[in-house]
Amino acid sequence: MGAGLTYDLEGPDAQAVTIPPAPMLDSEELIAEMAELYWMALCRDIPFTEFENNNSKINQAVADLNSLNWFKNKSFYGLQPYQALRKRGYFAQDEFEAYSPKTIFRGNVKGDDIGFYISQFLYVGNKSLGSSNVSFGADQGLISYGSTTIDQRVRTAKSGLDYMTTWEQWLDVQNGANLRELEKYENVDNDNNINRENGYRFIWTPRDLCTWVHYDALHQAYFNACLILLGINAPVDPGLPFRRPDSVDKQSGFAQFGGPHILNLVSEVATRALKAVRYQKYNIHRRARPEVVAGWLHRYASGNKDHLDIMKNPTTILQGLGLWPELQAYNQSQNQRADRSSDSSASSPSYLLPMPFAEGSPMHPSYGSGHATVAGACVTILKAFFDEGFELPFAYKPTQQGRKLEVDTTNKGKLTVENELNKLAANIAFGRDWSGVHYWSDQIESLRLGEQVALGILEEQKLQYGENFSMNVPLFDGTSVRI
Repeated sequence: MGAGLTYDLEGPDAQAVTIPPAPMLDSEELIAEMAELYWMALCRDIPFTEFENNNSKINQAVADLNSLNWFKNKSFYGLQPYQALRKRGYFAQDEFEAYSPKTIFRGNVKGDDIGFYISQFLYVGNKSLGSSNVSFGADQGLISYGSTTIDQRVRTAKSGLDYMTTWEQWLDVQNGANLRELEKYENVDNDNNINRENGYRFIWTPRDLCTWVHYDALHQAYFNACLILLGINAPVDPGLPFRRPDSVDKQSGFAQFGGPHILNLVSEVATRALKAVRYQKYNIHRRARPEVVAGWLHRYASGNKDHLDIMKNPTTILQGLGLWPELQAYNQSQNQRADRSSDSSASSPSYLLPMPFAEGSPMHPSYGSGHATVAGACVTILKAFFDEGFELPFAYKPTQQGRKLEVDTTNKGKLTVENELNKLAANIAFGRDWSGVHYWSDQIESLRLGEQVALGILEEQKLQYGENFSMNVPLFDGTSVRI
């Protein structure tokens, strides 16, 4: 709580940057966010490769969301500018465009609608030490970290298993029960798992993405992305110094404008971003988590309406969607499990939000999102240092069950540094929505918050160097700034 009240000697103080108000509790925007979260919970085990293959649940989710006033009504009349911006998003530019199986549940930032749902930076590796005939390739998902390696495969959580679907479980978590690390995973039983053939895989379903964002280190995804870019010798921004051949200027970037500088800064900016969003969480907005709103909806729908008049309209609208009977049926199947079948409410209809984490959401407020703010800050640093238009030399997607990576022939040659970094930020941010712990508005506003923090640090560092240089920094909304 005190993190947001600290001051920094580099970059904007935590209190110097801000985000606009969160959606009102009974607003069309909030209703749309809850509908999206319920559908995300119901689609957690659908492989990303199946989203555009006429999947019935994905199609039903598309139809439900497109039927809501927030999306169906293209008018921005009566909305504040920040509300109109959230409604429109990057994909549409001028007005909201109806969701499709390709665009549903994506982050709606530049590049996030190009290529496979998951960023290449969460899949690929780079060349290891040694000659090419003894080195591993990008398709093995092993990132060189000095003389050691980082494996991109994630621990595989049990499919179809969610938590907090009975009133007793939900209430225990709200009262602070520490259930962390009680979630279940697939068994690991082969040769001491040296090759990780069982229990690990490349991100294949939204549940895998939930697992990734459950236990990730603060700046892990962006540090890995930086290692990948350095490993493939991706070109830096054309405005940076020390880019000429050694035969001309006899120097190259290292402590300044080289690998150590970039790796350090992508780490350093993360804590600044986290402090900024902590100030918004505790000192400004104090927004209830989605699981709390789902609890109020459940109570109202179950006939316990005392002090919950504000839930009347949201409940009525959600009950009219196809998701409502799907939600009830899914929760009923969950409540037959041994860990909750003895709960007194297990046999009653449940409209709680199924959670992939046994402990539910973190105990701090929802708005903004720490993951998204850090993502926005770290990715902005990477886009500033590397040439954003550089075309990545790979495009992969997972095979069945995420066992291996295969070439994505449809998108080979179409993926750029900027777009895949933006997608990386969106994957990590909206992975927390797949996990039921944040809303869409938490993420999109926090990405921009982190962007502000990173720009502030870059502007200050620019003043500290003797070299005459510039950086072109692409922003999430498709515009750019020059530092």
